[in-house]
Amino acid sequence: MLIASTALALAVLAGYTLLCMASPFGTCRKCRGAGAKLTVNRAGKIKRVKPCRRCKGHGKRLRIGRRLHNESREIHRTGNH
Repeated sequence: MLIASTALALAVLAGYTLLCMASPFGTCRKCRGAGAKLTVNRAGKIKRVKPCRRCKGHGKRLRIGRRLHNESREIHRTGNH
């Protein structure tokens, strides 16, 4: 049972690593990729109010795994182990 759960965890980790390598940017969870905070006015029309603070209006954010990878590469490059 322990071996199976360890193998499953390693498979999930490998899959996430491949995802971060293939597509380093994911959709912003705050604005859902719209790039702005959206509101509905009284007439029922959707209106953009201001750019999203998390993604700065781009709608995409760097994935956590890719951010960790970039940071580890920078530490290795500078030689600060």
